[in-house]
Amino acid sequence: MSSSEHDLRYAISLRPSPFHSSPHRTESPRPHGPESIANPSAPEPTLPPNDTNNDKSVAGLTTAFEATTPTSETHDPIPRHVSAQDDLERQSLPQYTRENDPYQLSSRIKTTSEIERIKANSSKKREGCVSVISRATGRDAWKARKIQGFYEDQNETIEQLLKPVDEHVRQAKEDQGDNQLKFKIAVHGSFAANVILAALQLYGASSSGSLSLFTTMADALFDPLSNITLIVCNRAVKRVDPRKFPSGKARIETAGNIAFCFLMTIVSSVIIVQSVVEIARGSDNETKSFHLPSVIAVAVAFGTKLALFFYCWSLRNKYSQIRILWEDHRNDLFINGFGILTSVGGSKLRWWIDPAGAIVLSCLIICLWMRTAWSEFQLLIGTSADPNMLQLITYISMTHDTLMIKAIDTVRAYYSGPRLIVEVDIVMDPDRTLRETHDVAEDLQIKLESLPDVERAYVHVDYETSHAPEHFWKKEL
Repeated sequence: MSSSEHDLRYAISLRPSPFHSSPHRTESPRPHGPESIANPSAPEPTLPPNDTNNDKSVAGLTTAFEATTPTSETHDPIPRHVSAQDDLERQSLPQYTRENDPYQLSSRIKTTSEIERIKANSSKKREGCVSVISRATGRDAWKARKIQGFYEDQNETIEQLLKPVDEHVRQAKEDQGDNQLKFKIAVHGSFAANVILAALQLYGASSSGSLSLFTTMADALFDPLSNITLIVCNRAVKRVDPRKFPSGKARIETAGNIAFCFLMTIVSSVIIVQSVVEIARGSDNETKSFHLPSVIAVAVAFGTKLALFFYCWSLRNKYSQIRILWEDHRNDLFINGFGILTSVGGSKLRWWIDPAGAIVLSCLIICLWMRTAWSEFQLLIGTSADPNMLQLITYISMTHDTLMIKAIDTVRAYYSGPRLIVEVDIVMDPDRTLRETHDVAEDLQIKLESLPDVERAYVHVDYETSHAPEHFWKKEL
């Protein structure tokens, strides 16, 4: 996992990737060619080699790919079609031709049997004395699993690249429609539960006087407020005056989430100060008074959050709001559980356990929200898209029109709030007419903007790749 991907894992406004990995097939639709898997340790590239003489490689983008003309079918050493008698089960799988797979990516898909053979090949290489075998067994098994994982990931990447853009859009809309009822139940049910639990935990904290329960109460009070923030921001994004906001208002979600993160940090800091003051003041009693209704109230909140956590589990990778709710329920499980333990410990063991537990919980809440705020800052600043998305955009641009587009000079994709801005530089024949170049570039722009989570796509047409970048990285006054 790259550093940029790690930074964005906890962003609230970032949508989960719509390109879900498909389950591994029993047999992938890879034509059987003469190549073998005798040397599985040599990974095979997903994309064709770069033939350009001037490769301008910059972090966060892909550059200068020279399109190659596919060779003739008759001279192709790797057969492109699978005969029916070879495998009857493959007749229902998609068949890749020169039109939908001009760069023969499907020939690099490994079947399940070939991937399983990696483990068998690695086991045959073990030799030596018994002590050496015992160490080599674990090392070889780890290497075999790593290589198997590489080929499984490569299969998924190739299948995503070969999937038409219309299929990406259709699948995203289908996932949205099929789970719409579950989505509404999760959002509205979580909101109603958060309102009830906030009132319940407010009673528990005020009646017991426990600082640990005050910490859980503060976190519970802001749960329905966060739901309201998400709903208001979502409606604000849909109601846009294009004359006042020509680029839309999608970044209002990111800005609102950052403000909310700092608000939660301030509340937790106040509780830390109160806990430190109580510890410094001391207590004449060895323990605090035990208040059973307060503990029961927080226990009810813990059970409700557990049920909501399991309900949101199956939808967390399909909707951004469900992902937020699922992570919130997960965090609340630990906070409520730890709050109950420290509150009971302060009333049964030692009085200082309660304020100390409140400090620990508040520090945890601050760390969680600051991590989320940092991820939101990355989106607002404009961090690069993940490599899989860059690969998909590059492949779509390469295969958009193989006759008109000679090469791909530069591909950039970066976040502007929760959605992506895409910039593609394509190379075309200088003798082409303005009408032809315009139509190809406009069609590519429309195709890229139809991808889920792409806000804008800009296509620049050039006639060579040896020039300097069109935009300076550092602006000078």
